[in-house]
Amino acid sequence: MHNNRYLYWITFVAVNGGLMFGLNMGGIAGATHMIREGFNLTDGGLGTVAALLTVGCLAGALFTGRFADRYGRKKVMLATAVLYIVSALGCALAPGVALLNLFRLTSGLAVGATSVVAPMYISEISPAARRGRLVSFNQFAITIGILLAYAFDFLLADLGPGSWRYMLAVPAAFGVLYLVFLCTSLPESPRWLLARGRRDEALQVMRRIGGEAFAAADTAEIERSLRDERKCEKVRLGELFRGRTGYVVLIGTLLAALQQITGINAVIMFAPDIFEAAGVGGDTALANAMLVGLVNFLMTIVALWLVDMAGRKSLLLWGAAGMVASLGFLTWQFALPVQNHLAVLVALLVYIAFFAASFSPVMWVVISEIYPTRIKALAMSFSTAVSWGCTFLTVQFTPVISMAGMQWLFGAFGLLSLAAFVFVRVWIPETKGKTLEQIGTGLGL
Repeated sequence: MHNNRYLYWITFVAVNGGLMFGLNMGGIAGATHMIREGFNLTDGGLGTVAALLTVGCLAGALFTGRFADRYGRKKVMLATAVLYIVSALGCALAPGVALLNLFRLTSGLAVGATSVVAPMYISEISPAARRGRLVSFNQFAITIGILLAYAFDFLLADLGPGSWRYMLAVPAAFGVLYLVFLCTSLPESPRWLLARGRRDEALQVMRRIGGEAFAAADTAEIERSLRDERKCEKVRLGELFRGRTGYVVLIGTLLAALQQITGINAVIMFAPDIFEAAGVGGDTALANAMLVGLVNFLMTIVALWLVDMAGRKSLLLWGAAGMVASLGFLTWQFALPVQNHLAVLVALLVYIAFFAASFSPVMWVVISEIYPTRIKALAMSFSTAVSWGCTFLTVQFTPVISMAGMQWLFGAFGLLSLAAFVFVRVWIPETKGKTLEQIGTGLGL
C-alpha cells in the first residue's frame, strides 16, 4: 500500500529548493532599474548583474553530480540551503556592485546545484507511475517562487530607491524554513543508500513510501541495476561523449539547452523592461509582470496533470508549436512603429503558458529518466551546466539586443523554438510509464 502522505511530504520538502530557485531568478526583475541607477550601470553592466547568477548556476550544476554521489543527495541540499541564506543577505547588504556581483554568483551556485539534485532526488524516490508528476512538482515550486518574487517586488517597490535591497533579501527568510525542513524531515535517497551498501536504511525509507511489497520489488530491481553497474568501470567524463551513452547524453543536453535559449529567463528577469518597451511603465509594468508569474504558475499545474497522462514528447511538441506562434506575433508587434499594449501582454502570456506546460517541467523529467543511474549524477551535472551556460548568454545579451529593437530578440527566440520543435519530433523518445531500468534498455544502454 502506497503511503501517499509521506511520499508527497518528502517531495514537498525537496521542492522547496525549487521555490528558492524561483525566488532568486525572479527577484531581480523589479530591482533592475534601481540597481542601474544606484550603481550608475550601463546596459552591459546591468546584464552582468543579472547574468552572474547564471554563471554560478553553471558552476554549481557542473560539480553537484560528483558531490551528490560522494556525500549523498541530502547533504548537497543542506549546503544549498545555507548558500541561499548567505547569498540573499549578502546581496541585500552589498555596499557596491562588486560585492553584489559576488553574492549573485554565490546565489547561482545554490540554484545550479538545486537544478541538478532536486529532480535527481525526486526521480529516485518516486514510483514509476507517478514519477513524471512528482519530478514536475519541482518546476511547479520554481513557478511559485517566481510569482512570489514578483509579488514581493510589487509590494516593496514603494519603499524608496533602496527597496531593491529588501527585494533581494526575501529568499533569506524562505531559506531558513527550507533548512529546517531538510534537517527534520528529509530522508536520504534509497538508491544512493543501496549504492553505499546501507540496505536496511534504504528499505526503511521505501517501506514508508510504498509499503512492504513495493520496497521488496523496487529494492530488488535497483540492486540488480547496481550489480550490473559495478561490473563496469567507474564512469569518467569522457564516457559521456562515446558510443550509445554519448548519444543519450547529447539529446538530453540539447534538450536542456533548448529549454533556455528559447528565451524563458530573459522574459522572467526582464519582464517589466519588456512591458516598458511596449509603452507600459511604472507600477503597471510590475503588475503585468505579476500576470506573467501567475500564468507561469497556473500552466505548470496543467503540466502536472498532463505529464503522466499525455506523455512527455506530446507536451514538448505542443509547447514548442505554441511558443513559435506567440514569439512570431511578438516579433511582428515590436516591428511596428507603435505597439498594441494589450496584444503584447496577451502574446507574452501565451508564450509563457505554452512554455510552462511543456519545456519548463518536462525537460527535467526527461533528463532525469533517460540517464541510467551509473552516469546520472555526472550526466545531469553536465547537461544542466550547459543549460546554464546558455542561460548566461541569453540573459547577458538580452539588454544589449533589446537596444536594437525587441523584434530582433523575439525573432531569435522564435527561430530557436522552431528548432526545438524539430529536435523533439525527431530525437526525443517517449518515457511515460516506464521504469528507469526499462528506459535505459529501450535506449540501448
